[in-house]
Amino acid sequence: MKDFNLDKLTRENVKGLSPYSSARDEYVSDGAEMVFLDANENPYQNGVNRYPDPQQRSLKSILANQKGIASENLLLGNGSDEVLDLIYRAFCEPKEDNIITLPPTYGMYKVLSGINNVENKEVLLTTDFEPNVDEILAVANKNSKILFLCSPNNPTGNSFAAEKMHQLLKDFKGLVVVDEAYIDFSAQKSWVSQLDKYPNLIVTQTLSKAYGLAGIRLGICIASKEIISVLNKIKPPYNVNELTQQRAKERVLDIESVKREVSDIMTEKDCLSKVLLQVNYVEKVYASDANFILAKVDDATKRYNQLLEKGIVIRNRTTQPLCKNTLRFTVGTAEENSKLINALNQINN
Repeated sequence: MKDFNLDKLTRENVKGLSPYSSARDEYVSDGAEMVFLDANENPYQNGVNRYPDPQQRSLKSILANQKGIASENLLLGNGSDEVLDLIYRAFCEPKEDNIITLPPTYGMYKVLSGINNVENKEVLLTTDFEPNVDEILAVANKNSKILFLCSPNNPTGNSFAAEKMHQLLKDFKGLVVVDEAYIDFSAQKSWVSQLDKYPNLIVTQTLSKAYGLAGIRLGICIASKEIISVLNKIKPPYNVNELTQQRAKERVLDIESVKREVSDIMTEKDCLSKVLLQVNYVEKVYASDANFILAKVDDATKRYNQLLEKGIVIRNRTTQPLCKNTLRFTVGTAEENSKLINALNQINN
């Protein structure tokens, strides 16, 4: 983006803020044996009696090394939803600014716009689930602060065309948030590689999907040092707890196990896609770069309820724009997928 000015996008009240300085910010341990009497903690050791590192330095160092970036380009949150909320609160003035979303997409963008009292301008994806670039740029105005691009997209599963993404990053005047929750399942390269080219780019990722850590709530924000600095002003001091940091470090250091699980999921997805194509009430199976498959059926509500009766819980997406009579199937284990396939074949009337 040409002539990018972060200061003009940042809310006036945020510009003058000084982040809360906790005891663990003022003294950072170097590993030496110290007597900690600075944070009014219970002194009796039980593994979690001390406050966690407010900047998650050890975990960030590992993630930064794996992603080929600096730790200063990272902000971690209590799930991606906290990261997204921080972006709203840092850059969007309530009742004044607006954001742009591209339905069908992740529903929390809209929820957060309502919570933060920020207008949500919706521009439907095209019929092939791609961004309508011309309409997006036509709808945007001087108060359009954020454009959300979920790629691979949920619930459609596709990655957006690179040329459309580049055009939006160049021509949209605000921040472009690329939500990469499912990037680990995709053959597409992460947009993290484009940070130096686009100062308005923010990439969000998560440990909930490929890393299998949905229960610990760990979201990742990757952006310029300047954007991260603004977000750190309003981040709660201890937003990522000690147990989450410990478990996350264990998992990200075991990257080979993550890769094996992703490979198994992709193999199972290919198998499930082929089976779905043979089911007589399945009309279309959409290509997916994620760990789920969107399929169009004759009657989504009927088939959803039939699968529930068989003990299979999937997602009925028929109420979403462009998704009438579609079902979303998360790829499970080989055993779970076998049960799903049997159930699909049994409800053939």
